[in-house]
Amino acid sequence: MAEIPEENTEEKEMSFLDHLESLRWHLIRSTIAIGSLAIIAFVNKSFVFDTIVLGPKNPDFLTYRIMCSISEKICITEIPFTLMNINMSGQFTNHIFVSIIAGIIVAFPYVFWEMWSFIKPALYPDETKHARGVVFFSSFLFASGVLFGYYVIAPLAINFLGSYQVSEMVKNQINLGSYMTTVASISLACGVVFELPIVTYFLTKVGLVTPAFMRQYRKHALVITLILSAIITPPDVISQILVALPLVLLYEVSIFISRAVLKSEEGV
Repeated sequence: MAEIPEENTEEKEMSFLDHLESLRWHLIRSTIAIGSLAIIAFVNKSFVFDTIVLGPKNPDFLTYRIMCSISEKICITEIPFTLMNINMSGQFTNHIFVSIIAGIIVAFPYVFWEMWSFIKPALYPDETKHARGVVFFSSFLFASGVLFGYYVIAPLAINFLGSYQVSEMVKNQINLGSYMTTVASISLACGVVFELPIVTYFLTKVGLVTPAFMRQYRKHALVITLILSAIITPPDVISQILVALPLVLLYEVSIFISRAVLKSEEGV
C-alpha cells in the first residue's frame, strides 16, 4: 500500500508532461503553418506588394473609387507622396516582414483551431456544446477586422498622413518601412479588436464579466473606444469616427452575447 501514492504521483507527473508535449506540438504545427504561408507570400512578391500592400497608394484603389462615386468632394485622385528606401537592406527586410504578417493573417483560422484543440479537452461537455462554432466565428471576426482596417482605415491614414504638409516647401518622401508598418499595424490591430465578442463570451463563462457590468461601464467603454480609435487611426476626426462606430457596435453585441451566455447557464 505504501507504493501506491508514488505510482499515482508518477502518473500525474507523466500526464502533466504529456500535456506540455501536446502544447508543444500544437505550437510547432502553428509555427509551420505560419512559416509555410509566409514562404508562399515571399515567393509571390509581385502580387503581395504591387496588388495588396501598395494597393492603398494607388488612386484606382477600391476605397477611393467608392469615395469618388459617392461625392466629388471626398474623391481622391492622387496620392501626393513617393515611397523611398534609405537602408541598404531595407527592401529585403520589409519583404520578410510583410511575408510574416501575411503568414500570420492567412494562418489565423488554423492557428486558432490548434489552440482550441488544446483547450477543448479541458472543458466540460456542456461548455464544449455552447462553444460550438467558436473557430468559425473567431476567424470571421478577425478577417472582418483585417479587411475593415485595410479597406477603410489604412487608405484614410495613408492619404491624410501622406498628403499632410506643414509647408509647401516641404515635400513628402515616405520611408518604405514606415508605410509597411502603418498598413500592417492598422490591419492587425483592427483584426484583434474585432475579437471583442469572442473575448466577452469566454470572460462571461468564467464569471469575470456580466451584462450588468458592461452596461454600467458603457460610458467608460466609449471613452476607451475613442482612445483606441485615436491610436489606430491618423489624427483626424473622420477616421476616428469610422473606427469608433464598429467598436461601439461590437460592444453592444458583446452585451447581448454576455446576456445569452448567462441565460443558457441558468437554463432559461
